[in-house]
Amino acid sequence: MDNEKTCACAPEAAWPETTALGTPRKRHRTPEEYQDLINRLNRVEGQVRGIRGMVEKDAYCPDILFQASAVSKALDSFCKELLGQHIRTCVVDDLEAGRSETVDELVRVIQRLMK
Repeated sequence: MDNEKTCACAPEAAWPETTALGTPRKRHRTPEEYQDLINRLNRVEGQVRGIRGMVEKDAYCPDILFQASAVSKALDSFCKELLGQHIRTCVVDDLEAGRSETVDELVRVIQRLMK
């Protein structure tokens, strides 16, 4: 497993590879952090497959809706965990290094998540 993971909240397609100060937008996740995120995504993936199966079997609409709601909550939980990791590591590191523009970036991220 490659220990250097691209920060999921700043994918290369959406953000420049480096910050305005030229620092890389990468973060080193611990194996535990990485596995926790992957486990959460695997759970969501399984739930979505279950919903697809329900649709294919013409399940009762409210039952499908309840499962879809569970997927939405699981994704929200994933986002909260990832945001928490980001704040505890990337944001703190940037602030300690004097990169105050990180606060503006964090505000933009939170605003976008709350849309």
